[in-house]
Amino acid sequence: MTNVPPSAASLRGAVDLSSLVQRANAPTPAPGQAAGAPGQPGAPVQIPSLVLEAGDANFGEVLELSQHVPVLVDLYADWAEQSTALSDVLRRVVAGLRGRLVLVRVAVEANPQLAQAFQAQSVPTVAAVIAGQPVPLFAGSIPEAQLLDIVEQLLALAAQNGVTGSAVAADAGTEGTEGVGGAAAEPAEPVEEPLPPLHAEAYEAIERADYPAAIAAYKTAIAQDPRDELAVAGLAQVSLLHRLTGKTVQQIRTAAGAGPDDLDAQLDVADLDLSGGHVADAFDRLLTLFPKLDADGKNRVRERMLELFEVVGTTDPLVIAARQRLAMLLY
Repeated sequence: MTNVPPSAASLRGAVDLSSLVQRANAPTPAPGQAAGAPGQPGAPVQIPSLVLEAGDANFGEVLELSQHVPVLVDLYADWAEQSTALSDVLRRVVAGLRGRLVLVRVAVEANPQLAQAFQAQSVPTVAAVIAGQPVPLFAGSIPEAQLLDIVEQLLALAAQNGVTGSAVAADAGTEGTEGVGGAAAEPAEPVEEPLPPLHAEAYEAIERADYPAAIAAYKTAIAQDPRDELAVAGLAQVSLLHRLTGKTVQQIRTAAGAGPDDLDAQLDVADLDLSGGHVADAFDRLLTLFPKLDADGKNRVRERMLELFEVVGTTDPLVIAARQRLAMLLY
């Protein structure tokens, strides 16, 4: 994905969402919204919140909303520390724009059709929807200053396409997240304690895509406190990002298809699958390959699986099942 919105001329057809529109119910105006032409000036659109949750079944309502106000789409996974951090930044940026932009959050694992439509090969992935048409933006974490530049370009693109409305949130002054259809808001999250210095150092390195520096910070944190579970998980996540850096989806999948017994290629595609939310596929790929490997290969797979378990979360049911399967293969 690019980190610069396309021109108005190239807005149409950036991503195909037609299947989602067809399978969803006919979109209805957002609460309080008057029917009209796309981007038609008038009363602001009233919606439950400036931060909404949406999925495969109701994304037609998001497309309708985007006819009046530009929509930023955050394709996220709760288990990914980088994704959670970026979601917080997106919330803050949208709140500061006071209705000029709406944030719609999509959980990739629960909504595979949207994840595929937006080509979300990793989390976080950020896109936009303007006048019913999707606009790819970027994948991964970027500095907030760069994000603000992208948002300004996005608003300019929306204006070029006649989408100049604004949104008024019914939950003004609260921190909850509503569903598109007006579902009950999630409770406001408590204010978090400041990050420990080494964790903050790692976050800053991730934001500027300096993954080796983030890895070094997390390793130092673990050396100081081997029981620092957040550092262990953070190290696994940023190591995954670092391994995928500079590799394209096509390169990874082509190599894996050409070399079904090539351990390096299969490890890469497992990383890719997991980064895109296809956790079960990633685990099954490596566990199916495991019995065919020599002792060194089995040890590499075991170590990679343990890392991936940390990325997903050790209490996740998929991790528990995969850990049991791995144990049976080992013993």
